[in-house]
Amino acid sequence: RAEFFKYMDAANIDLKGFTERFYKKICLSELAPVLETLIYLKHETSVWFEITTLLIPGENDSEKELNEMTEWIVEKLGTDVPIHFSAFHPDFKMQDIPRTPHSTLIMARDIALKNGIQYAYVGNVHDFDRESSYCPNCNELLIGRDWYVLSDWNMKNGSCKYCQTKIPGVFEDSPGTWGSKRMRVKMS
Repeated sequence: RAEFFKYMDAANIDLKGFTERFYKKICLSELAPVLETLIYLKHETSVWFEITTLLIPGENDSEKELNEMTEWIVEKLGTDVPIHFSAFHPDFKMQDIPRTPHSTLIMARDIALKNGIQYAYVGNVHDFDRESSYCPNCNELLIGRDWYVLSDWNMKNGSCKYCQTKIPGVFEDSPGTWGSKRMRVKMS
């Protein structure tokens, strides 16, 4: 782990669920090494990381599980680790499961915020208000997002331009021009 992460500045870690049942059934893996890695990253490295959880209807989207997961994050990692709750869509071996309802993503984000996580987002949907970042001190919009497109950028020197609260993360003074990169690929 130390060798792997020593070359990284940032990482997005998938916390697929918060039960051993889910990890064994869906991921054919175990939850404990993922949790240990998150704790390692937070307390033993300078790697900036964010967490993503793909919410699969009926598998890892219960209020109880989301509450336990976000309470664990606050207790073990702190309130400033961003978490993204992404919508599932039927694909590959899980075509019989429906898309994640938007209301489930909103519920997950609300639970995370209630438990103290300062930066909780929804993903794989268009929801400007819940995809954007807000200052935890003055509640002003910091970074406006709609899917992969940035609009507002109210950061200066890594701080909120309105109240000068330092925002955890790595930021430029102006947004990049990356945006959405979806391109058609023609295969023969």
